[in-house]
Amino acid sequence: MNLDFKNKRALVAGSTQGIGKAVAIELALLGANVTLLARNEEALKKTKAELNTEKGQQHSYIVADFSDPEEVRKNVNHYIQRQGTVNILVNNTGGPPAGPINSAKTEEFISAFNNHLICNHILAQACIDGMKHSGYGRIINIISTSVKQPLHNLGVSNTIRAAVANWSKTLANELGVFGITVNNVLPGATSTQRLQGIIENNSAKNNRPLDDVKNDMLKEIPMKRFAEATEIANAVAFLASPAAAYINGVNLPVDGGRTACL
Repeated sequence: MNLDFKNKRALVAGSTQGIGKAVAIELALLGANVTLLARNEEALKKTKAELNTEKGQQHSYIVADFSDPEEVRKNVNHYIQRQGTVNILVNNTGGPPAGPINSAKTEEFISAFNNHLICNHILAQACIDGMKHSGYGRIINIISTSVKQPLHNLGVSNTIRAAVANWSKTLANELGVFGITVNNVLPGATSTQRLQGIIENNSAKNNRPLDDVKNDMLKEIPMKRFAEATEIANAVAFLASPAAAYINGVNLPVDGGRTACL
């Protein structure tokens, strides 16, 4: 099985913590030249220093805030003009705050739409021409299992994630002829800062101990544990590899079996 990323350039968004950082580390271990994308330059420098370089990889980073799509467009386009082709794009950013949909403000939907769908689209458009010319393209979106089964108390997130999934499937249909694949990885409950925030939010809202909230979540998972970020990264790395050349337009849950539907 060909999992070699030598001479491939990967752009990984939201890559200074959690799943994004785990993806960047894994792709670097497999030989990719990794470009990190996030808003905190000090965190980017620290993460870049942690990436493997044993195969001669040259890593870099881009500073941009997803709350400002035009900044993302400007800085990424400038980077590609200087650096050249991106072969692998991993779209990833932190999810919207928890809360019921009936009390969500319209501004929350607009903000989440910009952070997720609009910035994903900007990054994809910046990378697609280079993928076509190089003959190698992988676009992988880190979304959520909510695109298959909406999650309780994540109203805005459920809505926006579904929009991203349908955008992704449409893009997969258009780009398949060029050998470019577009797929979604759907993490279940994963041991990250976001999961901790969701647990704390539910605990405070319902006046319940943190351990009780956590145990209720674990009961819904057949494997009775939360995922590690590295386990999500492994799925991303496979879909980004030459071995996954004929997998296109899919939603891949990595959730320990929690999602009830097929």
